[in-house]
Amino acid sequence: RYSLFYNRLKNIEENEGGLDKFSESYKTFGVNQFVDGGIYCKEWAPGAAAVFLAGDFNGWDPFSHPYKKMEYGKWELFIPPGKDGYPPVPHGSKLKVVIRAQNGELLYRISPWARYVVRDEDKVNYDWVHWSPPQSYIHKHPCPKRLKSLRIYESHVGIASPEGKVASYKNFTYNVLPRIKDLGYNCVQLMAIMEHAYYASFGYQVTSFFAASSRYGTPDDLKEMIDVAHSMGITVLLDVVHSHASKNSEDGLNKFDGTDSCFFHSGPKGTHQLWDSRLFDYANWEVLRFLLSNLRMWIADYRFDGFRFDGVTSMLYHHHGIGTGFSGDYNEYFGLHVDEDALCYLMLANHMINSLHPECITIAEDVSGMPALCRPVAEGGGGFDYRLAMAIPDKWIQIIKELKDEDWNMGNIVHTLTNRRYKEKYIAYAESHDQVL
Repeated sequence: RYSLFYNRLKNIEENEGGLDKFSESYKTFGVNQFVDGGIYCKEWAPGAAAVFLAGDFNGWDPFSHPYKKMEYGKWELFIPPGKDGYPPVPHGSKLKVVIRAQNGELLYRISPWARYVVRDEDKVNYDWVHWSPPQSYIHKHPCPKRLKSLRIYESHVGIASPEGKVASYKNFTYNVLPRIKDLGYNCVQLMAIMEHAYYASFGYQVTSFFAASSRYGTPDDLKEMIDVAHSMGITVLLDVVHSHASKNSEDGLNKFDGTDSCFFHSGPKGTHQLWDSRLFDYANWEVLRFLLSNLRMWIADYRFDGFRFDGVTSMLYHHHGIGTGFSGDYNEYFGLHVDEDALCYLMLANHMINSLHPECITIAEDVSGMPALCRPVAEGGGGFDYRLAMAIPDKWIQIIKELKDEDWNMGNIVHTLTNRRYKEKYIAYAESHDQVL
């Protein structure tokens, strides 16, 4: 495992100018505006026959702005600045990447790297909106120092209001954060921030990985919310979903270039049976670029202080934990059923975060108990700081539902509270969103 990680890291350093540069690909991919007003566009669509950019800026002419084909399935386009350095694609205008599939069909897609997508009231699908305000939000407060002891408040911006509506970032900033601070919490974990088309998925069916959900407000509203949390000394963690992606193709990653694969495994291997979603091909160079850059963007642009990685158990095994119980026997964790590419990706992600943003925290949602998952990468571990003790909230619910007060088994409770890997740090929930649901 370590040699796989080491070779992949060495490969990135030799071919991409280092992990730092590789993970900053969000600055070149998608649609980015230069200082002089020019627009540079870049996409990875290996299965496409041709790629174009269409939008409000060119009257939705699908063919007026073709991308030039590069090597390794990449495509690029430069649109020079207009008169007086005016950007050719105005802030707030709608865009689409137009893909000509191998069979000649024209597909209108949202860029996987899109920073802002919105849904009009009367529509089902999301629209990609070019987000490049003349003055972006400027952070005023430094990120808090890394905490020795976390007291986490797990929250969802949309339901953080007594009113029967989707609440906003602004509401959370001014009404919820002060209460969290008063209650003595020092860390907020935010669910459902990465854009998802299906609200009831609680943010776990992501459609746009680089876009902060527009349901609650603009990207600047989220930046302000994090900044205000930092001013109170509160650490902010993002619930990051890199274990799978929504099946949507109109406003998601699925079939982006007209093929079954692209970012995902093709065929049955690329679909999660229970979640009905697509599974990433973690061995793919461009998928690594995409996911590592995604983490980097949330830290650099929004100033998140770390991540809780969702669905790590599903990533670690080819069987995705479906229909398997974990007893703790080492044969369950070492063998051909382990997805070493996914494990290698997690090692790379933690190595990148540790070396470039050492103050950031990473937490793994793993129920299998994979050994050394929360030990440093240098020891051959997964590199996470903490694991979530998922059995603890389940135990409380079970006790309250099934037992009379006088029948509580202290031995069983103590075992559940202390059942963990040697020298690995755990986060013990009193309750979690799984129970709340």
